This record gives sequence, structure tokens and C-alpha cells, in this order.
Amino acid sequence: MSRMLPLAVVGNVNVDLIMGPATPWPAPGTEIIVDHDELRVGGAAGNSALVWSALGLEYQFAANTGSDQFGTWLREAFAPHSASWPVVPVGTTLSVGITHPNGERTFFTTRGHLPALDWPQVRDMLDWKALTGGTLLVCGSFLTDALTAQYEALFDHADAHGIRVALDTGWPLEGWTAANCGAARKWLSRSACLLLNEVEATALSGQPEPKEAASALRSLMPAGALVVVKRGPEGALGLGADGGQWLAAAPDVTVIDTIGAGDVFNAAFLAAHSLGKPLKTSLEYGVHIASTAISTLPRRYDAGPGLYLKEDADERA
Repeated sequence: MSRMLPLAVVGNVNVDLIMGPATPWPAPGTEIIVDHDELRVGGAAGNSALVWSALGLEYQFAANTGSDQFGTWLREAFAPHSASWPVVPVGTTLSVGITHPNGERTFFTTRGHLPALDWPQVRDMLDWKALTGGTLLVCGSFLTDALTAQYEALFDHADAHGIRVALDTGWPLEGWTAANCGAARKWLSRSACLLLNEVEATALSGQPEPKEAASALRSLMPAGALVVVKRGPEGALGLGADGGQWLAAAPDVTVIDTIGAGDVFNAAFLAAHSLGKPLKTSLEYGVHIASTAISTLPRRYDAGPGLYLKEDADERA
């Protein structure tokens, strides 16, 4: 087996309370009973780190928490990675996700601790020398206000240590305004890999179709960059370093909830890619791990025997 290149993630970790399915939306002042509830570690960075932990991989993780019981719970969940995480004297960010029978979901999220995470903290939490030659997944861009304002320093530091940045911006709270699009395009110019869902990719690129969106976004990135568009039940599309496009179909599964599916995909895709797997194989692994996660309770992160180690020279991008 090839030696795995180093992995790290920086961004948002918070608490998710998932409930549902709920339809129609209840009238104010009423109460309804739902079939499913789960309190779990969440946030884009948290979800990705859970996958790497479940797969038994070594990785680094830079994040912060609030000073309440939820913060303590998050730090315990990610020990020993959380040993150096800053504790902010505010309530930990909490996201309540209401799922609906049609697969859609509604979120109620508190600001909490996330805006306080900044670049000096991230710089001091990671062993940059150990990450040389590896990949740093940067996510939750529109939630980590202080860090996001200092992304230029983060990118400079990553470049100086030969570290590839994989970017998943997430959806901006104000939508893709001109300012948010301008900021994201600037980040793209420094990123080696972009991981967006279909709605994000088409909104940011201004192109209505995923293939055209991937090509448009790729034109804003450095030579050799990868673009991945996550398409939910349609699988994933990848634009390789040589410009070739690959598709990975999603299996037909009974969905419990899709919250965090894209974050799960990110982790699995980057794990396979960091092992030197071809782009199509990495896409397939990401799709299968995410499909397993959204259809199991409690969540599992496996994709069937042999898939992770599959080799096919014809699939190389």
C-alpha cells in the first residue's frame, strides 16, 4: 500500500441536534412528535474528523469550543486532538437540524464560539513541518469570521511548507453576494482542491450545469488543481489535474438524514486521494462512505470490502 500523505483539517466543530422528519412545518405555539432524534458532534470540520477517526487514520485538527458543557463534550470527543484547542468564554455553537421527508432540512444555528477562532491560534495548533507534502482541509469559511479574515496568512504559511489546501467554503449565511463571491474566488486562486456541492458550485460560478460550473471554477485556480462537485443522489463529479472529467454514481439507499454528507464525502475522498488513488477511485470512495453514513443509525463509515484498496490504472486522471 502507498504511504498516506499527511492530513489535517481546520474550521468549524459544533454540536448538532438532529430531529425529524417534520412536515408540514408546525404552526407557532403547537407541538409535534417526530420519529428520529440524535445529538452528535457536528460542523464541517468535526464531521470530516469523525470519518478519519473511524477509518483509523492519523490527522491533525485545529478548532475551538465554547466554555459550557457542550464544549467539554466536544473536546472529549476529539481527544487527544483537542488538547490545544482554545476555549472561548461563550456558549458553544449549537445547530438544530430539522429533517423533512423530501430530503430537505432546515437549520437553526447559534453563532457561539466559531467567530473567535483566529489565525495565530490555528498556526500554533498545527505541526506544519509534519504536514509538509500533505493536504489541509479548510472548511466553514463563512462561520469562522476571525480566521477567514486572515486566510491570506494561512495560505502563505501552507505554501511555505509545501501543503496543499483543499477548500470547502460552505454556504454563506447572506447568500452568494458580490462580496462573498469575490472573497471565495480569491481563496480559489490559492487552493489546490475545491470541494463544493452542486448548489454552491453553480451559484458561485454563475453556470447552471455542474460540468460547466466545475470548469469555470477550475479556471480560477492554480494549474493542476482539482474540482469536485458533490451532487447528492447523483453522486459526484470530478475535474482532474489534466482537465478530464470523471463521474461516480451514488448507490440507491434508504436515507435517514443527509446532514453532514458532504463533509463525510470530503474526508473519504481526501483519504483515498492522499493514498495516491486515482481521481475516479477517490470519488467512488467518497460517494460510498457518504452513502453509508446517511443511511445508517448510528452512523457507520464503511464502503464494503476492498473498495478502499481498489486499483485500476485505467481510472487514473
